[in-house]
Amino acid sequence: MNQFKRGGFTLIELLTALFILSLLALMSYRALSAVLDAREHVGRETAIWLRVAAFCARFEQDVQLAAPRPARTVSGAAPAWLGRLDTTPGPALEFSRFALAEGVDMPRRIAYGLNGNQEIELWLWPGLDVAPAAQPARYPVLRGVTKLELQYLNADLAWVDAWPMSPRDAAMPRAVRLRIELASGEEIVRVFALNS
Repeated sequence: MNQFKRGGFTLIELLTALFILSLLALMSYRALSAVLDAREHVGRETAIWLRVAAFCARFEQDVQLAAPRPARTVSGAAPAWLGRLDTTPGPALEFSRFALAEGVDMPRRIAYGLNGNQEIELWLWPGLDVAPAAQPARYPVLRGVTKLELQYLNADLAWVDAWPMSPRDAAMPRAVRLRIELASGEEIVRVFALNS
């Protein structure tokens, strides 16, 4: 009889333990990879929605400061609020805006439009009245936009696609409805009341 007790593990036991440990490591790697992918996706989505929120805040501030003052141009007077149809060249919306309360800006003519690079642009003229050679500075304020639609609420509480539609329309609409489609497929619709 052998007086020594057999110690250690057999080869089959070691291979089984290694197999179980490798399965646990593989599952942990896949779970960690899924968490990191989800985190990256959430980060990208958050960045998109933060940019959309910043654009909407900027647009709301501008339309809240809209002024019922026509602008003098080389070709005559431009309406205080000029909403164009999608088929016309130039920005979709152009209007006169008062200065910010903090005094960091001045009264000026501004516009919003969609360019060929899927960007909503902000157009800023040097002042309210447009000099003969004055060109607006153009800044992209929201990227990744495939469609920009604006509608205006008239005195009869009906939404119209252009402003002014008739000579009896007021200098400014009561509200503006903004609809944008993002390249990722989302659609955002916001309504902004005007202080007119």
